[in-house]
Amino acid sequence: MVKVFGRWETEGIQVSDPGLARYICLKSKVVPHSFGSKAKERFGKAEVPVVERLINKIMRSGQGKRKLSGKFIRGRGACGKKLQAMRIVEKAFEIVEQKTGKNPIEVLIKAIENSAPREDVTRFRKGGIYYTQSVDVAPLRRLDEALKNLALAAFANSFNNKKSAEEALAEEIILASQEDAKSYAVKRRNEIERIAAGSR
Repeated sequence: MVKVFGRWETEGIQVSDPGLARYICLKSKVVPHSFGSKAKERFGKAEVPVVERLINKIMRSGQGKRKLSGKFIRGRGACGKKLQAMRIVEKAFEIVEQKTGKNPIEVLIKAIENSAPREDVTRFRKGGIYYTQSVDVAPLRRLDEALKNLALAAFANSFNNKKSAEEALAEEIILASQEDAKSYAVKRRNEIERIAAGSR
């Protein structure tokens, strides 16, 4: 049986959120690296294993929107270095397994479900005036947002800090899986949904 990093199984893991179930890919690969084979396909991201998608988010060079967030990610020195990003995720999974005694991929799925926003706001123009309107978030975007916020929280908590990126990522995954208010990804989801509720 093929296991992720040769250690963790994905068989038997259930995605309880029906909206995300189709887009969270639980294929097992010893080395989660598809070499961009799905990059040009429409909805190709949905076929990339979720662990690899988390690794890809860790390699980001920053959001562009918020300077501070970009600085956190760029400060890790993992941008474009997939092997380094893989090591961060693998060590984080080891820490999650030690602390929870559960399969870290199962804990990651729970964290994604708890930090994926269901509603967001969009701006539209009507007669020269911009209005905000709450809209339902597409499942693929929900998954993207959840993974982005998990990766961002890991670097935010380890920036200018003695805590390593692996420890920070493991801590964030555990907190998000428990829907803890201390989790950055859960806080961000609540904030997005609160703003959307005010724009209905």
